[in-house]
Amino acid sequence: MLDMSIHSGKVALITGAGKGIGLETARLLGRQGITVLVGARDTQKAAAAAAELKEDGVDAVPVKLEVTSSADIQAAAEFIASKYGRLDILINNAGINAEDGFTGNNSTTVTSAVLRKTFDTNFFAVVEVTQALLPLLRKSPAGRIVNLSSILGSLTLHSDPKSPIAGSKSLAYNASKTAVNAFTIHLAAALKDTKIKVNSAHPGWVKTDMGGQEAPMEITDGAKTSVELALLGDDGPSGAYLHMGKPLPW
Repeated sequence: MLDMSIHSGKVALITGAGKGIGLETARLLGRQGITVLVGARDTQKAAAAAAELKEDGVDAVPVKLEVTSSADIQAAAEFIASKYGRLDILINNAGINAEDGFTGNNSTTVTSAVLRKTFDTNFFAVVEVTQALLPLLRKSPAGRIVNLSSILGSLTLHSDPKSPIAGSKSLAYNASKTAVNAFTIHLAAALKDTKIKVNSAHPGWVKTDMGGQEAPMEITDGAKTSVELALLGDDGPSGAYLHMGKPLPW
């Protein structure tokens, strides 16, 4: 249980925090004395996740946030501004895979509908959410933005036929994470003269609804990279692509 007397005063918003890696990220940050705003696509899921976290002693607040809804994004920004006046940590965790698994190469068959659906959540929403909350992050003494990417977004590894991901060419998902990495690099450059740090996190292959039960990593381990980047010190990196503290090739 968290000793609330050591509350850090920091406020973090995690998107897609109703379950899986997002929920565990909220739990681990909450145990550090951080108020966690539990973003989920509907009110009931957000409330249920926040209630679970509160039972674990976490200061958790539900936030209805369907990341593809501009109205939800604006409402969340207004709520955070009115209640807290700033945001210290943003973790863009929400993501989908609209394809059939991650194996094979569907570049000749993937539909425009699947591409658009995937990019709406995995990329366009990340940009819109971040831009909407950036004014609040600028008010933090040390703002942190963590974009959930994937090793499957690495062009370097995909272009190497001997790499461990060479056979996993699901175009929509992979390309959306490559785009997230590009956003990380560009945003970090735009914010280089501020105290805000922006990084891409590869959580690993984790036992989630998306990762499947054959994945080698438990959910708690899958949240560790996001938490580490959310808590970076002033000497930490910005514009990096990391897994468990180690850089990945772009």
